[in-house]
Amino acid sequence: MRLAGILPAQSNFWGLLPIDWQKILEKEEFDQVESSIGQDFQPEINKVFAAFQNPIEDIKVLIVGQDPYPNPKHAMGLAFSVPANIDVLPPTLKNIFLELKNDLNIDRVNGDLADWSSQGVMLLNRSLTIGIDGSPSHLHLGWEKITERVIRILASRGVLAILWGKEAEKFSKFFPNENTIVSAHPSPLSAYRGFFGSRPFSRTNQMLISRDQSSINW
Repeated sequence: MRLAGILPAQSNFWGLLPIDWQKILEKEEFDQVESSIGQDFQPEINKVFAAFQNPIEDIKVLIVGQDPYPNPKHAMGLAFSVPANIDVLPPTLKNIFLELKNDLNIDRVNGDLADWSSQGVMLLNRSLTIGIDGSPSHLHLGWEKITERVIRILASRGVLAILWGKEAEKFSKFFPNENTIVSAHPSPLSAYRGFFGSRPFSRTNQMLISRDQSSINW
C-alpha cells in the first residue's frame, strides 16, 4: 500500500480541487504549494481535498485544525478525523468525544468524521499536507495563504466558526461574534484550560436553529 501522496501522471493539485472552489481560489497558489512540497507527502493524494468535497453553499459550520495527523494511517484530509478502522483514537479526538458526551450525551467511538462533513461541517486543516514522516509542517510552504483565503470566503458567507486554540482563534477577526465559538484546544495539553465545558456542539446547533438551519447530528 502506498502511503505517500505521489502525484499521478497528468494530475495536479489544482485538477483535483472541485470546480466550485476553482472558481474562487487561485491556481497559481496551488501550483506554488505543489512545487514546494515535492512528491512525498501525506495524506494520500485522493484525500488531500477531502474537506472540499461538499458544495460551498452547503457549508454551515467551519472547524479549523492545524496539520494532518503525523501518522499516515490517521491522516485522511479532514481535520481531527481518522479512518473508521482506527481503534485507538488520537488523544485530541478522544477529548473531543469526551466533550461531546458531556455536552449532548452522545457516546461516539467512530473517529471518522465524514458524517459531520456530509452535513455541512467543513473540517479544514490550515495545512492540507504534511511530510511523509510526519514532519516538518507544510503550512509555511503556501497552504497558509490558501486556507486563510478559504476561511475569509466562508466568513463572508455567514458560516459559523468553531475555533479551538490560539492559532485558530486568530481567525475570529473575520467572523462576527455571533458566528463564532472560541475555546482552548482539545489537546491534552490544553483541554482542561477551557475546552472541557465549552459545549461547542449544543451551542452550534442552537445557533443554526436560530437561523432556521438544520442542526448537526454529531
